[in-house]
Amino acid sequence: MSDHVDPKSAGGLTRRDLLLAGAAGLLLGSGLLLVPKRYYRMPQQAQTFVTKVAHYQLDIADAITKGIRELGIAPEELKGKRILLKPNLVETASGAPHINTHPLVLRGAIEAFLRLGASSVMVAEGPGHRRDTLAVYEESGMADVLTEDRIRFHDLNYITGYELPNAGRQSSMRTLTFPSLFKEVDWIVSAAKMKTHHITGATLSMKNLFGVMPGMYYGWPKNVLHHAGIENSILDINATLKPHFAIVDGIVGMDGDGPIMGDPKQVGVLVMGRNLAAVDATCCRIMGIDPYKIPHLEKADNWLGPIGEGSIQQRGEAIASVRTNFNLIDTIPAQQDIRLA
Repeated sequence: MSDHVDPKSAGGLTRRDLLLAGAAGLLLGSGLLLVPKRYYRMPQQAQTFVTKVAHYQLDIADAITKGIRELGIAPEELKGKRILLKPNLVETASGAPHINTHPLVLRGAIEAFLRLGASSVMVAEGPGHRRDTLAVYEESGMADVLTEDRIRFHDLNYITGYELPNAGRQSSMRTLTFPSLFKEVDWIVSAAKMKTHHITGATLSMKNLFGVMPGMYYGWPKNVLHHAGIENSILDINATLKPHFAIVDGIVGMDGDGPIMGDPKQVGVLVMGRNLAAVDATCCRIMGIDPYKIPHLEKADNWLGPIGEGSIQQRGEAIASVRTNFNLIDTIPAQQDIRLA
């Protein structure tokens, strides 16, 4: 009787089996390299809240308060907290209030956070287009509202900064410099405007954080960030700063050649949420824009937050009930082929 035993019959592997298994593994690994990142990242979940607000004279504080509660933010999360609201305060032009976050949206947000137990609320911005922040602040009507409400405004362009390691690592910048004021607050809230953009396609709560970077370090209009790449800089800022909340003013937005030269677009909504990527994806769908066609949102997917519709629990109004297709200009490369099917 032979002492030879077939390795397979004994549960072993032949050399040929090992070679085939190795080849299969190599092919599988190579295949994964060809799969877009969003398909093999662990899926994330988020919630956004959409509410109809037809015009700025309505009770915006009540709408924002309702949204915060609907999003499951417990009273203890806000009690005693110091809140910083960062509006989109870019430029002023006669007859064009739709360029900036409306002052009455800020007033509503201030009232809502104080009502929910915040110890203080401040407003801060560092416009990229004009060095004279206070001129934009006054011309936009924001000064009238905040002075009446006794809310402090801070010009972020000229505040001494502190460095943090670049957590996003999408650009070549090793560190990012933020205003030292941020060490004195508990929540940073992006109070953005719903607008199209001639470079990024859409500008919403994530892009709005360009304005937190001090001009005394980053130039005008934030030239250092432009040189590093706008899309990558957006991701780096958000990954490093880790903002806490977003409120997007879509009561009257801007379409066409945004963020300054576009036309007013009546949408009649406020959009809010904890996760800025999810909020911006929801805003894009309301605007009739595919968020996967906005490069910084596509890169943020399942990293800084989910942008897939199935991964975002929609509270308040359904997107379909408020969708208002924004005008997109075919001659602007960033706005080509981004229309949501």
